[in-house]
Amino acid sequence: MLSWFRLPAGNDGIVIVLVVFYVIILATTIFTIISDKRDPVKALSWIAVIVLLPVLGFLLYIVFGQNYRKRKIFNKKGILRNQQIEGIIAKQLYAVNSPLVCNRDEILVNRDTITLLLNNNESPITYNNKVTILNDGEETFSSIIEALRNAESSIHFEYYIIQDDVLGNQIADILIERAGKGVEVRVIYDDVGSWSLPKNYIRRLKSAGVKVEAFMPVVFPFFTSKINYRNHRKIVVVDGKIGFTGGLNIADRYLMGTKKLGAWRDTHLRLEGKGVQSLQAVFITDWYFVNGEKLNHPRYFPRHNVNDQVAVQIAASGPDSDWASIMQAYFSAITKAKSHIYISSPYFLPNESILTAIKVASLSGVDVKLMIPYHSDSKVVYWATRSYVTELLEAGVKVYMYRSGFNHSKLLMIDGVFSSVGSANMDIRSFEDNFEVSAMIYDEGKTSELEENFKNDLQNAVLVRGYWWRNRPKLHCFYEALSRLLSPLL
Repeated sequence: MLSWFRLPAGNDGIVIVLVVFYVIILATTIFTIISDKRDPVKALSWIAVIVLLPVLGFLLYIVFGQNYRKRKIFNKKGILRNQQIEGIIAKQLYAVNSPLVCNRDEILVNRDTITLLLNNNESPITYNNKVTILNDGEETFSSIIEALRNAESSIHFEYYIIQDDVLGNQIADILIERAGKGVEVRVIYDDVGSWSLPKNYIRRLKSAGVKVEAFMPVVFPFFTSKINYRNHRKIVVVDGKIGFTGGLNIADRYLMGTKKLGAWRDTHLRLEGKGVQSLQAVFITDWYFVNGEKLNHPRYFPRHNVNDQVAVQIAASGPDSDWASIMQAYFSAITKAKSHIYISSPYFLPNESILTAIKVASLSGVDVKLMIPYHSDSKVVYWATRSYVTELLEAGVKVYMYRSGFNHSKLLMIDGVFSSVGSANMDIRSFEDNFEVSAMIYDEGKTSELEENFKNDLQNAVLVRGYWWRNRPKLHCFYEALSRLLSPLL
């Protein structure tokens, strides 16, 4: 019956079968990319890579390109969500519109952003917080080490990078000493970010009673499709009372800089008060994911006696959430700016929404200042970041390049009443792929302090002038264009 259909004999038949098989896989993959309804630029970039690099492109998509926000890696709602939390959120959604709450200018001005994070992130706003801004590695690690040494009941420690160097071993020694004193010590490290962390380091912690877990381990060469979704968060919570978050990882370069880049400029926060409970909740959610242990005992959420009135909202985003919470909060805050917007980001690769919001704000008369590095630790991201400068200058944005070392701070400050400090860069990866955490601060005093630090950093930066920029080497323009083209895949 099917005698009319015969494959050519020998190798030609095998080739035809392979070609047909490949075309089916190619069509299926492209259909999947289109069905994800992701950003058109990113979707077209992946389709181009798959078509132009047939085998390699398909492998790259399997490893890096799948959209896990559509089919979440895990759902945090089922872990910590309960009637009590739902009740708090419901009350705050009502209260944020109440004159009794909105009598503070910082809350009234930022009410829309606060409401957004209540809805898209279930992130309660907390009012009784003491916030200390830490401006470099020395301030940050001395404060963290002091808190760790004084821990009495629990230490929760979560980092993208932990290295087996002087600082890393100093931290390990303290964790081991505290575990020996009966303190519960839990550590989460990202398996890709801490790829160079030796097994002996981890065994030393575990043998001393420290509970250690890798976030989504990846075994080479057998890639998993989750290698692209990394835990970029930096969290320390001590006794449920003191919390730290920001941009610094556990490595000597964050303290002493490097020969190539020079001094490392970064920003971290020390928190005391109710906001620490939100930071604790983020860690506990991540711990459940990596370990399966539910830490729901009240001792992890002790009462606080903090009289300071700094308002803080902890925002966490990642493939586990329904919305790109941090990106949406940034978009909301930027579009409502009236006076000025200050941004510091070591890797500036915004999506179209954030880029448009920044340009529209500047064209509307808002003073927008953006600080990016003059030198970077990532060549491709460095050139991709520079590719945005021309259109920003055309929109009137003042672009500065920090030259006194490497500025790794991730900051957003608006109108002196809103600021954000955390792990999230203003780039597509932080917005869509990575697990991130940022502290949204609604306080004039702390925002003014961050803005003053930003202005001090401007003294170590060069303002990009239009004439100089237009006459940069043509080869640089090519690097920028090529890196910009590849940026949706990074």
